[in-house]
Amino acid sequence: MNSAPSSSSWLLWLRNALILAALSAGAFWGVAELLTPPVAVTGSAPRLAKTQLEDIQRAAQAVDADFQKTWAQQALNPVGKTDDLTLVRRLSLALTGSIPSLQELRLLESLKGADAPQWWLSHLLSDRRTSDYLAERLARVYVGIENGPFLMYRRRRLVDWLSDAIQQNRPYDQIARSLIDSNGVWTTNPEVNFVTVTNENKKGPDEVKLAAKVSRAFLGVRIDCVQCHDGKLGSTWKQTDFHQLAAFFGQADFNLTGLRDNPKKNYQVRYLGKTEEEKVQPVVPWKPELLPAKGSPRAKLASWVTAKDNKAFARALVNRMWALLFNRPLIAPVDEIPLDGPFPAGMELLADDFIAHGYDIQRLIRVIVSTQAFQMSSQSADPSHPVTTAAENAWAAFPVTRLRPEQMAGSVIQAASLSTIDAETHVLFRIKRDLDVANFVKRYGDSGEDNFDDAGGTIPQRLLLMNGNMITTNTGNNPFINASTRISMLAPDNASAVEAAYLSIFTRRPTPAEQTHFTGLLASSKSRNSRSSAMSDLYWTLMNATEFSWNH
Repeated sequence: MNSAPSSSSWLLWLRNALILAALSAGAFWGVAELLTPPVAVTGSAPRLAKTQLEDIQRAAQAVDADFQKTWAQQALNPVGKTDDLTLVRRLSLALTGSIPSLQELRLLESLKGADAPQWWLSHLLSDRRTSDYLAERLARVYVGIENGPFLMYRRRRLVDWLSDAIQQNRPYDQIARSLIDSNGVWTTNPEVNFVTVTNENKKGPDEVKLAAKVSRAFLGVRIDCVQCHDGKLGSTWKQTDFHQLAAFFGQADFNLTGLRDNPKKNYQVRYLGKTEEEKVQPVVPWKPELLPAKGSPRAKLASWVTAKDNKAFARALVNRMWALLFNRPLIAPVDEIPLDGPFPAGMELLADDFIAHGYDIQRLIRVIVSTQAFQMSSQSADPSHPVTTAAENAWAAFPVTRLRPEQMAGSVIQAASLSTIDAETHVLFRIKRDLDVANFVKRYGDSGEDNFDDAGGTIPQRLLLMNGNMITTNTGNNPFINASTRISMLAPDNASAVEAAYLSIFTRRPTPAEQTHFTGLLASSKSRNSRSSAMSDLYWTLMNATEFSWNH
């Protein structure tokens, strides 16, 4: 009997398959034109209608004015706007979890008279990579990162459903209502998985976990802190508030047709200090006048959560989208927003605009990206007056933050490929990318359900970057897979090779001093093999630089 293939034989097979795929797709021979600036390359630029763009600009200017008041009160001077390539890098990291490819940068470079960052934003919002990435980030909030109870849960189906909804720019209130008030089978009705993931004890949906998810994910309120007792230290929340919210899921049950509401089922709990369980009636913890009089408990809850006058719903997504774009939320923790304020500059204006425009996620992203805060530089033009922590905290400078693990892995893989890795890429390359990212994130440390805390890096994490397979494999001498080898073989001269490496890794051109230094090192290589080794060393060095692993 043949034994199962070993891990090493599987990796060898995949490597050989990738080489064949690269040859068949022309991935090796078709990149030479990317190593020099384009001459007559054109790209069709997606555009917004003039009235839409003007409306977005007005909304962003109102947010800017709100921030400017704060800066004046704190005697802070904003550092000024950053360059276009830095904005392109920020957008790619925030919306796809990766830096842009050299191929994409050459396309942007070819545009005549276009606003490159706005063009790039429109391009990304129509790109499946964006909806897939945002869907994964939201799924972590809704159902966590574990696979859950397989018999009644399909995480991948839920992520795909979310990605489709984001790609279609489905209003966010509709997405939330579908998740809270879903019915049917978890395989054919993917939104049902929001509820079925809690069936870990095989006794049906877990009302406690669902109440915590609804309050944190959709309302930005940590009401689950009073699950076991009344709030302390001046908290207004009571234990009854949490369990009355949980009671809205008390009728949720499973039968042969999947998830359904069972009117005969109810929610019971034994409160602190009581000896017996008691039936709990569903009651919302604030604004009870927004709760519909008719409908099933979950349908009523879904309507209350997404009601226009329940502003906590809009604030929660504004804070989360801000966090995705900046790697830091307006209010931290991201899911602990005070119901009655005080709110930071920009929060209420963005929430009002989000509500007024039908919970349009793409518009929200466009407004945030158009603000002065997002377009700000992360460093002062005057070295004698560096950016202060106070300036970063007030958004008078773009905050410098570490890349999250999936951003780091995605960026390494993309930097190692001169061509864009997207839905059009050969399936074997995409399989390899997904496996590499998953393995790196597992070893580096998964941040879990969207943790935006800027915790310090660890020594094992740094060693993983320097010595782990992720970077060494993607910078080694392999002309069919790695960009460094192809650059050394196809670049017309040493200066072009250094520029291509810097654009691929840092999304910027080298400074004159950097260009002179590394061009000289390449020039000292006397053979093709030594030049290839020198390019691999350059790639390894740049990928291990702090600039590569931080958002700025």
